[in-house]
Amino acid sequence: MSEAPVAPRPGSADTAGLAPDGRPDPLLTPPRARTGWRMLPARVVAMCVVELQKLRHDRTELYTRAVQPALWLLIFGETFTRIKAIPTGGTPYIDYLAPGIIAQSAMFIAIFYGIQIIWERDAGILTKLLVTPTPRAALITGKAFASGVKALIQAVVVIAIAALLGVALTWNPLRLLGVAVAVILGSAFFSCLSMTIAGIVLTRDRLMGIGQAITMPLFFGSNALYPVALMPGWLQAVSKANPLSYQVDALRGLLLGTPHHLALDYGVLALAAAAGIAAASSLLGRLAR
Repeated sequence: MSEAPVAPRPGSADTAGLAPDGRPDPLLTPPRARTGWRMLPARVVAMCVVELQKLRHDRTELYTRAVQPALWLLIFGETFTRIKAIPTGGTPYIDYLAPGIIAQSAMFIAIFYGIQIIWERDAGILTKLLVTPTPRAALITGKAFASGVKALIQAVVVIAIAALLGVALTWNPLRLLGVAVAVILGSAFFSCLSMTIAGIVLTRDRLMGIGQAITMPLFFGSNALYPVALMPGWLQAVSKANPLSYQVDALRGLLLGTPHHLALDYGVLALAAAAGIAAASSLLGRLAR
């Protein structure tokens, strides 16, 4: 008569999930959940993708916002190129203007980004996002860089229009990559500025009013339309504190090959974007109340 099979000895809690040789068994041990800083990049990318998926349902914004930069180049650029009223150091004025219009169109997309987060608050979406394990900085960073990608699409449209008008732009891939980085960093700052204002004023009407009040001073108080040397002293001081000036300087140097200060430009843009993310993240809880 054969012996009854011996029942396996119950394993202790200390050896559960271990292979016979004492090493963790990947089939029995669940992977550890990523926590802390390790989950931050994945959450940022996820938020960015969610924001960009909205373009699949409504691309009208991209088409309508392409009208204004086209008019700036066609009317303002062509006219001032003919009258030669603004000295640009031998560069045709429309060439000089094109990088400024790229920066302007990117800023105009980003500066009203806070309206969207107020809409999400009113729809109850923001409260649901805040109770997830996603850090607030990741929420803001994802939205900021989604704004940068939208602005990058707009920049491609402006570059195409400028090329059709005969603007002598570079097509060096590395320089174009630098242009993309400058556009994304600048847009990230201005979208965070908008979300910071949203966290202070809390309503769409107030945000619209403030956004309209600061966009043109930011634009005219930069080197987008004319060299800084032509400005009065007080406006030169404003231009040096304006992140848009550093974005335009980087774009102009990369696209046209004019004198530039890329290290300073990228440093200021990166610092401004980081400060904007920190400010908007700190006010996100106030916006959701």
